[in-house]
Amino acid sequence: MRLFELLLFLSDIGLFALTVLLQKGRRRNPVFAASGIATLFLVMHWTVEGYRIQMIFPYCITIIFLAISGYCYFKKTCQKKLPRFMLGSAYAAIAIMLVVTAGLMYAFPVFQLPEPTGKFKVGTQTLHLVDSNRKEIFGAGADGKRDFMVQVWYPAQAGTGNYEAFIPDIQILPYMAAQYGLPGFTFQHLKYVSSHTYSGSEVSSAQASYPLILANPGNGSSRFLHTSQAENLASHGYIVAVIDHTYNTFATEFPDGLITTSTTDDLFSPGDDYRTSRGNRDKLGKVLTDDVSFVLDQFELIQSGQIPSHLKGRIDLGHVGIFGHSIGGATAYDASYDPRIAAGIDLDGGLYRLRDREGLRKPFLFINSESEFENLKMVMDNHTYTEAELKRMGSTREWEDQVTEDKKLELERMRDTVAAGGQFLYIDKTEHLNFADVQFISPIFKLLGITGKIAPERANTVINAYMLDFFDKYLKNQGGILMKGPDSRFPEVKFVTSLLE
Repeated sequence: MRLFELLLFLSDIGLFALTVLLQKGRRRNPVFAASGIATLFLVMHWTVEGYRIQMIFPYCITIIFLAISGYCYFKKTCQKKLPRFMLGSAYAAIAIMLVVTAGLMYAFPVFQLPEPTGKFKVGTQTLHLVDSNRKEIFGAGADGKRDFMVQVWYPAQAGTGNYEAFIPDIQILPYMAAQYGLPGFTFQHLKYVSSHTYSGSEVSSAQASYPLILANPGNGSSRFLHTSQAENLASHGYIVAVIDHTYNTFATEFPDGLITTSTTDDLFSPGDDYRTSRGNRDKLGKVLTDDVSFVLDQFELIQSGQIPSHLKGRIDLGHVGIFGHSIGGATAYDASYDPRIAAGIDLDGGLYRLRDREGLRKPFLFINSESEFENLKMVMDNHTYTEAELKRMGSTREWEDQVTEDKKLELERMRDTVAAGGQFLYIDKTEHLNFADVQFISPIFKLLGITGKIAPERANTVINAYMLDFFDKYLKNQGGILMKGPDSRFPEVKFVTSLLE
């Protein structure tokens, strides 16, 4: 919570208390003085911190109190006496507004992202890439071609000026709110949330080059919602490129001002049968995997200088990793068949295109939420759903039998990667959205069960520690301590690799 915002809210509570508790003849001067103080905090809040819609009631209360108390102070009297009913209604309305404001401040805080734990400052650069060899099948595209935005975080030489905003493309915020079924103005305060990244800084000269890690958000997500993970890896000496897969994000803004939104949800219509849904998922998956391959091609051109960038010559293309969340995790797995990618991580994502190829035999880490692990465990235990369970799930036996068939094949694929040096684990008390920065946006998500019972800061710490340790082991030939098994520092992490053996 921001300082002047809090002071403004507390001063309004004080104003209300003075008005209610002091007798009418004694309240003129104290209320006018308190109104002046509240107004000062209001001006400082607007000037230093910026206004936001969640504070609309304190803004109104402060201005109204200043106007009325100022009039009474300079006129030396306020003769008009309001009826008891009207006065009581006014007091009740103010009390309700203050209570609602407290709720809004709690539900939608201007939070701070966790600080990166590495020694490097972090810089960022955004790339607009157009694949002239592929047609866009989910929307218009640039001249009908597949194009997307990629944000790169990297070890920076030094940082100057202010940090980049967490979500600098504020025009996409209404679409983000709509993704969660909220009014468009709900997330406007996120424009005040800061990252720990400097825009356009030079690449650190501490090393000649840095390993590259590609990253993929989940369906209806955004590259910005993996900022804390990208910053942390970059601070430890990695170049991290997070791909906004166009039409699979809640919104992406392009340099010409065009904003695309998600259209791929239509591929998963509940009216489809299971095989149609699976086929659509595979169709989308191929596009996402091809995006990764193209981006990797572009980084080869950046490295050689054919695409201008201050990353030229600084990318270690001999050590490339990949990770992703949800369907982005499946993309990380599927893209890892590319021989240029050495290792990858799937954050709570079910796999796609399982029947297209043999098992992946390279180091791969699966980190699941507790809920997803429980679902997989039911498949391992050959659980048969009762009619009551199917009714509660809103599903059918035929559908769940086909899900189980796919999950068993998925488990076979996981066994192949574990045999090549990977691991299978889950994090206690987590849910699906604990693997993205959406977990920081509102504590209400935790109360609704959208995120797990674990504290978001703790979930972020655990996930970042295991991601870093895995990539250090397979891209830098160092670390790997956490990959050996349970660690007392992270009791939430449950290794279940043995269940695949």
